[in-house]
Amino acid sequence: MQVVLAGYSLDHEFVEDMRQGRFDPTNPVSPETLSAAYARISRYPEPVTELRAQARRDVTASRKSNSVIVFGMGHHSVAEHVQINFDILGVSRLALEALEEARLCSYTEKSQRYITLEGDYVVPEEFGAEDRKTLERIAELQVGLYKEALPRLHDHHRSLHPEMEGSKRDRSTVEGWAKEDARYALCLATETQLGFSANARNLEHVIRKLRHHPLVEVRELSAKLYDEAVKVVPSLIILSDPAKFKETFGKEVSDDFLKHGASDLREAAGKVLGPLPSTGFSGERGDVRLVDHSPDPDDEICASLLFSASDRPYDECLAAARGMREDGGRFERFVLGSMERLTAFDPPPRAFETAFFTFEMELSASAFAQLKRHRISTQITQPYDPSLQCTFPDSVLETGLRDAFQEVFTRSAEAYESVGGPAAEYLLTNAHRRRVLLTCNLREVYHLARIRMDAHAQWDIRRLSADVVKLVKQVAPVSARLATGKDTYRALYSEVFD
Repeated sequence: MQVVLAGYSLDHEFVEDMRQGRFDPTNPVSPETLSAAYARISRYPEPVTELRAQARRDVTASRKSNSVIVFGMGHHSVAEHVQINFDILGVSRLALEALEEARLCSYTEKSQRYITLEGDYVVPEEFGAEDRKTLERIAELQVGLYKEALPRLHDHHRSLHPEMEGSKRDRSTVEGWAKEDARYALCLATETQLGFSANARNLEHVIRKLRHHPLVEVRELSAKLYDEAVKVVPSLIILSDPAKFKETFGKEVSDDFLKHGASDLREAAGKVLGPLPSTGFSGERGDVRLVDHSPDPDDEICASLLFSASDRPYDECLAAARGMREDGGRFERFVLGSMERLTAFDPPPRAFETAFFTFEMELSASAFAQLKRHRISTQITQPYDPSLQCTFPDSVLETGLRDAFQEVFTRSAEAYESVGGPAAEYLLTNAHRRRVLLTCNLREVYHLARIRMDAHAQWDIRRLSADVVKLVKQVAPVSARLATGKDTYRALYSEVFD
């Protein structure tokens, strides 16, 4: 694994000084001057431009100021003014799931949809000699099927879409469909790379959280992120180094919650739920259930729209919304009217965030890899569970490859059982499933629909998103009316308004 410091925020005047040859080599280069200057805005009378100049002139003093203001006084938000970028190479798909739980960071990952994979995979340090042989044997089987299936799946997609042979872009799209279907045979140990960006406050949280993860690879990622970040923002990630924190502030930083919180919860939950085996609702293509939602989503959104555009208290707005229900189409015209100027690239009004929906899902690792990017939602996951059915791409079924894929899935699950422990998940494939509890507001449902129901979206997440939208429209038929993919938005808009 490699973690490379790729870039970070710099004061514009400092960059200009560098360009003009006015750089002072005795003064460290650091983005911390920005956070130090902004931290002083509320307490100093000077213009912020002068505060930045002061911070630039003495980086050592800026770092001391950051430590006092951010950690001594608790103003952590000023660390958000500093953005840091990393190249991460040679990391597994499984480890990335731990990193990408951080919802306020940015990630761009190597695509298994567009790039032909060579079968590179990460060997977990937890594995002894026998487990390494098991991984090698299973990975060879998985990669062998990937390479065997890819040309057959490519030919199949080409036969279904002869009209797309005319342009290089369309041919690439068809080839991508084959690659994204063949990848269901590959394991979660598959090696990948990505660009990762975070502000200093979120980066500190990521480093602390990953330090106590059950997987060695994830803990290694935490250490490498810290080693790179401390070169440029030592004053903003002190919580990531308990010894340094104690040296600076004379008190301990407790990581007990990060160390033991999850295991304590599992132990307590086991006592409540007992030893009975898990039951599932897994079907051939997985499943999505709406398990909870706002009591009256349409009424609440209508009331919030009225509230946002008036000076009335909320209870009056809610009463007015319910009163409009009795007046024919007046309620519907008002709610839909709030979106009459909406395009496929605009979010609906913020009032749509006041209605929530909670779904229980069983979905493949491939679908989860895309769902996890919708980080404004709340996603609570269970481990991957080989007892749930695996997801088969339609093209695999239509080309007679089901038995070959099933054999790989079964052998992978058997290897998972033989290895045991959290690291056994490395052996499972993109087709294996987990349960996820997803909670999101209606505005986020619209975003999910626009991106993931679009024709360009991958079929697995497209099906899942369509199921989500269908369930939402059953309980919020008015306010969710325009939830659809970008490619079908214009037609649906015309149906509603024209």
